[in-house]
Amino acid sequence: MPNLHSFLQRLFPICRSITGNGVRQTLSILKEELPGLQIHEVPSGSQVFDWTVPDEWNITGARLTGPDGEVIADFSHCNLHVVGYSEPVDLMLSLEDLQEHLYSRPDLPEAIPYVTSYYARRWGFCLKHSVREKLKPGMYHAVIKSTLAPGHLTYGELVLPGHSEKEVFLSTYVCHPSMANNELSGPVVAMALARWLQTAPRRYTYRFVFVPETIGSITYLSKNYLQLRERVVAGFNLTCLGDDRAYSYLPSRKGNTLADKAALHVLQHFAPDFVRYTFHDRGSDERQYCSPGIDLPLCSVMRTKYHVFPEYHTSLDDCSLVTEQGLHGGFEIMRKVLASIEENVTYQCKVLCEPQLGKRGLYPTLSTRYSCTEQVDLMMDLLAYADGSMSLLDEAEIVGADVFRCGDVMRQLEEQGVVIRKMDD
Repeated sequence: MPNLHSFLQRLFPICRSITGNGVRQTLSILKEELPGLQIHEVPSGSQVFDWTVPDEWNITGARLTGPDGEVIADFSHCNLHVVGYSEPVDLMLSLEDLQEHLYSRPDLPEAIPYVTSYYARRWGFCLKHSVREKLKPGMYHAVIKSTLAPGHLTYGELVLPGHSEKEVFLSTYVCHPSMANNELSGPVVAMALARWLQTAPRRYTYRFVFVPETIGSITYLSKNYLQLRERVVAGFNLTCLGDDRAYSYLPSRKGNTLADKAALHVLQHFAPDFVRYTFHDRGSDERQYCSPGIDLPLCSVMRTKYHVFPEYHTSLDDCSLVTEQGLHGGFEIMRKVLASIEENVTYQCKVLCEPQLGKRGLYPTLSTRYSCTEQVDLMMDLLAYADGSMSLLDEAEIVGADVFRCGDVMRQLEEQGVVIRKMDD
């Protein structure tokens, strides 16, 4: 597996949008690490539920020059300088006329904001507010070399078959330009999870999709939602997984799915200072996957949530905000979430009344006030609820231990013939 931060840095300079060559280039690099990744293209104009796939946008350069020939904004220096989906222009205009095409953040004067206009034709430049305030009257030369024409929306899909056709679904997006946490931490952690799963035992089938946010997930669902609704047992939207701050959890619309249970269980045991949000705080592709009629059991586990971290949607969300430690933390917490789903089988005790564990070497044979160790107490507590109706995640919540420790105990009991797995598909 590559160094995650180095891999992120490789993807960082690419100008991505909801369509275009930047998405293709990003998916091509991901395919180098995930050879099974299938790349699909959907033509512009395709009807996808209530939406239409837009024309494809590509950009090769842009520059805003001041009255004395000074460069105010240059796409080659930072691809956030151009409003996403800007029409091509080559104009001379006064500062007064230019102002309606300029975007800045007075609250973050040293940041270049990220601005888009996907579904209305316009053009514009984004710049630091500190620079904008110093612009002097005169004529400015605005050049944007872009194309808006019929093409395709592009997305990637990777399926890792398991013993069961039931699926765990993971979605991440590949549609923002150079922003590290909001954009690239999701695909990078998704890549790492897929690489790990390729060599791990899998009860479930795992489906990864790399889509443009919103229009990409809508497009994917329009083609696959019936199958997904039938097969998906848990799903996760992967985004904002690379900084060193607290973890965050945003539930599914229903809030009580297997995905919610697994995410909450892992966070409570391994990152107990996590921040808990509600579905009212949604803002990413969980809007589509959890929408009425789709109803996939999908939630989000993040580090600092989108909209919350101050660098969000600006040039300050750069490769220094995301760290190798942060990315590995995001990967590790999601690895545990997926592993907890794999661990989540249902056991049933085969013995009526309390099993005699001593003869099986599972209980001290000398009874003293100290013989009921914590391990024995856990074993007895798990057995007390092993009636074949409760999953291991549910048992773990009741007994107050993490599901992995509970799984180790139940496997010991299974080896000794005390319990059987009632469900393993």
